[in-house]
Amino acid sequence: MKIGVIGIKGAWSSETLAETVAQKTGSEKMLFEMENVRLDLPSGRAYADGVDLSSLDGLIIKKIGKKYSPDLLDRLEMLRMVEGRGTKIFSSPLSILRVLDRLTCTITLQLGDIPMPPTTITEDVDHALKAVEEYGEAVFKPLYTSKARGMFVLKYGPDARKAIEEYKEKYRIMYIQKTIDLKDSDLGIAFLGGEYVTTYARCKTNGAWNTTTVNGGKYAPFDPPEEIIEMARKAQSLFNLDFTCVDVALTDEGPFVFEVSAFGGFRGLRDARGIDAAAKYVDYAMQRIKA
Repeated sequence: MKIGVIGIKGAWSSETLAETVAQKTGSEKMLFEMENVRLDLPSGRAYADGVDLSSLDGLIIKKIGKKYSPDLLDRLEMLRMVEGRGTKIFSSPLSILRVLDRLTCTITLQLGDIPMPPTTITEDVDHALKAVEEYGEAVFKPLYTSKARGMFVLKYGPDARKAIEEYKEKYRIMYIQKTIDLKDSDLGIAFLGGEYVTTYARCKTNGAWNTTTVNGGKYAPFDPPEEIIEMARKAQSLFNLDFTCVDVALTDEGPFVFEVSAFGGFRGLRDARGIDAAAKYVDYAMQRIKA
């Protein structure tokens, strides 16, 4: 069986997944970056590093690029063509397309009646200022980002308008979310093939406003009540992803879902739970390719 990995060469999670695939299939390690792919139309054949990706038994997408941007949507469309010609891909590019853009993910969650923090979407500075006034304090989030990159917290006050105007110069569509008291941690609830795997917490270790590991957060084991797991299960079921992690906050106002991850994380499962997510994911993909 020949399975390739779409990821980033030199990145720990991508390399780990590609090495695990090679070990379990007995084939050579195949890790491809989308910037090196050529898609031929109308045949649907895709070539990278001398390999015809469409000839493989399957592909697992770990990362679609080094930076989140609308360009990643076009890369997913290229892979959607490969999938449409018969190659099994995990997760399906169409499923990832629906979750990669923060706004698309949020609208799907809202229509699915998943509890989320109060959120405003606007291109208008006056509307944005009004939202910050109503919330008291808000987080501005780029539509394409991970690990809180590009986000900033803004309190309502005399300098708020100027801050919003400066932000709008970079991001035309503003995604503004009421700041939620995380009580120093939030949860990553992992699913594989729609089945619950485990939960870990991301815990603050400093004065950062968020819990991401980029800003000093640490992973820890956590066992949420069944109703929280079921809420996360419902959230991820809206996207039909093969491997994902649902970000959840437990607050005095109740539980909130922040997002459903396009790719899921391996490190939190390893550090907090001792789980080899790459091995589980490869076993899952192999079973479905054989089916």
